[in-house]
Amino acid sequence: MPMDKCLFRCSIERQREKKMIILACNDITMSYGTDKILESVTFNLQTGEKTGLIGVNGAGKSTLFKIITGSIQPDSGNIFLSKGQKLGLLDQNSGLDTANTIWNEMLSTFAYLINMEDRLKNLETTISMEKESAALDSHMREYDNLREKYAREGGYEYNSRVRGVLRGLGFDDNQFQLGIHTLSGGQKTRLALAKLLLEEPDILMLDEPTNHLDISALEWLEDFLGNYKKGVFIISHDRYFLDAVTNTTLELENSLCKKYLGNYSQYAGQKAIDREIQQKHFEQQQKEIARMEAFIEQQRRWNREKNIIAAESRQKAIDRIEKLEAPKSLPNKIKIYFKSTMVSGNDVLSAEALSKEFPGKPLFHNIAFEIKRNETVFLLGPNGCGKSTLLKILAGRLPQTSGNFEYGHKIILGYYDQELQDLDENRTVLEEIWDIDDKLTHTQIRNALAQFLFTGEDVYKPVRILSGGEKSRVALAKLMLSGSNFLLLDEPTNHLDINSREALEEALANFDGTILAVSHDRYFIRKLATRIIEMSGSSLNDYKGDYSYYLEHRKNLAAAPEEAPEAMVSGSKLERLESKEEKSRRRKLERLLTQSEEEISKTEERLTHIENEMSSEAVQSDHVALTVLLDEQTHLKSRLEKLYEAWELYSDESVKLDN
Repeated sequence: MPMDKCLFRCSIERQREKKMIILACNDITMSYGTDKILESVTFNLQTGEKTGLIGVNGAGKSTLFKIITGSIQPDSGNIFLSKGQKLGLLDQNSGLDTANTIWNEMLSTFAYLINMEDRLKNLETTISMEKESAALDSHMREYDNLREKYAREGGYEYNSRVRGVLRGLGFDDNQFQLGIHTLSGGQKTRLALAKLLLEEPDILMLDEPTNHLDISALEWLEDFLGNYKKGVFIISHDRYFLDAVTNTTLELENSLCKKYLGNYSQYAGQKAIDREIQQKHFEQQQKEIARMEAFIEQQRRWNREKNIIAAESRQKAIDRIEKLEAPKSLPNKIKIYFKSTMVSGNDVLSAEALSKEFPGKPLFHNIAFEIKRNETVFLLGPNGCGKSTLLKILAGRLPQTSGNFEYGHKIILGYYDQELQDLDENRTVLEEIWDIDDKLTHTQIRNALAQFLFTGEDVYKPVRILSGGEKSRVALAKLMLSGSNFLLLDEPTNHLDINSREALEEALANFDGTILAVSHDRYFIRKLATRIIEMSGSSLNDYKGDYSYYLEHRKNLAAAPEEAPEAMVSGSKLERLESKEEKSRRRKLERLLTQSEEEISKTEERLTHIENEMSSEAVQSDHVALTVLLDEQTHLKSRLEKLYEAWELYSDESVKLDN
């Protein structure tokens, strides 16, 4: 590898090791009316930290983000941002220019590079026509300096970067010229995320970035953020995503904040330990204080001078003790359970040759599968493949284009719609729940709603004014009271905070019926799935195992596509395939590394030769020859940068194989 590239990499590694505070929040307090949202919130973020901000819905996470970015002012406290650091925020408002195409909107991020390109082209024309020696020298110096800056700041790579980010977030090449005004809300959110990633702010602030992403895009984003060299600050309820990306966790709870080292799972474990220790110390202190107070009471009963003195002395000792607090109450969790009112037959659902087309848009065709009693089946696949539409067909909300499906005996169907269209926005919460069964008493309804954290006057709120999380809880309450033995669930964890997701997971794990679900929440899938059906156009891959089984077989089937139709390979065969594939990949990487090094050497030699030629008097006086050399030099420098990138990629892959 060329020495200058080695020095560059070593410099980058040294920078990674340095730690400095890039963002600090000091005593941030914020209230809305009488409701205190944040109280004396103090923390800092350091270079290299990827921090997850967690808390229940309404804990103040988005409010804190808005305070940090300056869009709202706190009641008290201050924000420190290290000099020269740039914040980049992804929130619910995309801020895109809807008059633009997808491609042009992404290119607007690199306007400064495009301006450089234009200037370089103008200089090339000027140099080719300039006859006066002094002016030519001036233009040449500007050209060389500008071209060096252009290469250093990524001028030769930005088009490929745009393509890579758009593809990673689920946009096909044939969509790049679509107008932004034609996109759905979810697509606009993904596009706003793509633009922010391309801008590369010093602190990337992401508010629920996993919304509207399928599993493939989630995996790509995790990899991107894992390799992101700058700070990352994320609000998310996606525990799998937080585990994959973050290395520190900031919790907002009861208006206060606390920072933990580690990802979500490490935070959850440490928090449980901390609460246990705090409770134990509190109980020990209370026990000791009670013992001392009993001694004081006894001495006072004896009421002699020495007893009074002893009692007063012990009371002073109690007063000097720094009182410990019991752990604060955890935020309330929803209480949910699903109980079927009837046991279904063993055959729950049979679908044959199901197809669905919208005008000018075939969605899926020839779908066939069966589901048996007590299975928990998850439908997976990319956005747009028809998973939610298939559930709507099975729930009777949409007609199929062709094919048929049949339910077994004694099936009571319950359907959760991610769009929550089954809720009547003009009703109150109480009326919406009462509609399930008018035989339920007012007390029974109020008790059920209390399980979903609707108490007091909350039950009289119109559905239309509820937040997304509150509407989800109403829909789940209706589903719980339905007595269904077969649940069709379309993204049931959307809008739910982590506490509510955990409660839902526990309820579904204990459910005595059958489940068919669509979800991108991999933590949720991993906890519940007994079978995975992967949709892709006209084909289904049926994995009769849990999520870990699915991931293992998907990886091996990708390495051996000829086995994919069976979706089942023996363990020993998989090991042989993996070993053979690894050896082949290692040989290929070694060959590519050697070729890259040879190409780098040849290119650098030619560039040195060109520089020598350009400095000669003969070429300086020959504008045509000079222009030809300039063009070749520009082309070779662009090629050299790409060769460096390829070498680093092959080198990193080789290191991974060795490990």
